[in-house]
Amino acid sequence: MISRTTYLNKLSLWKDQNVIKVITGIRRCGKSTLLKMFQDRLVQNGVERDQIISLNLEDLANESLLDHQKLYQYIIERLSHNKTTYIFLDEVQLVPDFQKTVDSLFIQNNVDIYITGSNAYLLSGELATLLSGRYAEINLLPFSFAEYMETSNKKIDAAFSDYMRWGGFPYIALMENQSELAEDYLEGIYNTIIVKDIELRQNRREKNPDKRKISDLALLKNIARFLANSVGNPISDKKITDYIISTGRKVSQNTVSDYIEALLEAYVFYPSEQYDVNGKQLLKNNRKLYIADIGLRRHLVSRSNYDIGFILENIVFLELLRRGYKVNTGKVGDLEIDFTAEKDSRLNYFQVTASMLEQSTFNREIASLKAVNDNYPKTILTLDRYTPGNYDGIEVIHAIDWLLDKKS
Repeated sequence: MISRTTYLNKLSLWKDQNVIKVITGIRRCGKSTLLKMFQDRLVQNGVERDQIISLNLEDLANESLLDHQKLYQYIIERLSHNKTTYIFLDEVQLVPDFQKTVDSLFIQNNVDIYITGSNAYLLSGELATLLSGRYAEINLLPFSFAEYMETSNKKIDAAFSDYMRWGGFPYIALMENQSELAEDYLEGIYNTIIVKDIELRQNRREKNPDKRKISDLALLKNIARFLANSVGNPISDKKITDYIISTGRKVSQNTVSDYIEALLEAYVFYPSEQYDVNGKQLLKNNRKLYIADIGLRRHLVSRSNYDIGFILENIVFLELLRRGYKVNTGKVGDLEIDFTAEKDSRLNYFQVTASMLEQSTFNREIASLKAVNDNYPKTILTLDRYTPGNYDGIEVIHAIDWLLDKKS
């Protein structure tokens, strides 16, 4: 197993803090494995095994515990006395009314709770109300390229080519025959997300008559393909609605909005809102959506639309999220900056391009960053090896070096 050091360190910082630790992320990104790794770290640091209660609620052996009262009773009977019990509930959203169990456990003495879920609905509704200010979310993504390199015996450029093609789902990264097996595995992940996570969301919302049901899976998949094709481009609900109607289907903009929300809640896509750099405010105009794994995008889109620039942009977006940045798309007058990345009240500006060799591309990418009138770091990430350097305070860095944290 590849140690997810960044995430393990985050969990260690939250250990024994009086908040519920909620690990979220797309299916098969490694949430269950992360819990096991953290439990091993606890034992290595002196926690006894009988202080750990760990339940994977997707396991058929735990089917009887999918009742929130039975789950609560099971755990209460196994709490340690006079020392902390560490409780791990994997895919807890499978338990109807799980929030009642979690809240009741939270008020017990000497408990430290960790839960995972593959749908953001986990953190909406009653749980958010009950636990307002009492939980910390850690969003887990598939492997970064640096993590992917730990699994590969290839040279860096060859490994990056594979990474752009197959993405970073941990199981794919560890496959010996990626080219033969990865496509089927991605199809399985995608269908599981559509069927299990979206259906679960729908069932949970049956009590809310104001929310539309996600009943047309063909429409949902069509929208997912459109969004995957549109990575790196501004999109709007109206634009997608117009596209669907142009294919001969009748659909309302509100329905499209609900279906996009379902894909966001299942962590298939992540939004990048538009940010006015001069006005220091978010705009309500078109946002961009980036897919959680670039291999999944390849699975969804036509190979003719396999644009390396947008792939790299998506990879950089996810890496900025991993590094703890709040990421938006910058706007300076009529110019656009790919990413404004904020952390600890400091901004960083990033442009991403496959190559800076064409003079027109070089001038365009530089111009957007020069238009920013502040002293925060400005960086251009590129895959060409000829243009890296410093240009009037703007750093041009080879993207792979940056991804491997050689210069970040």
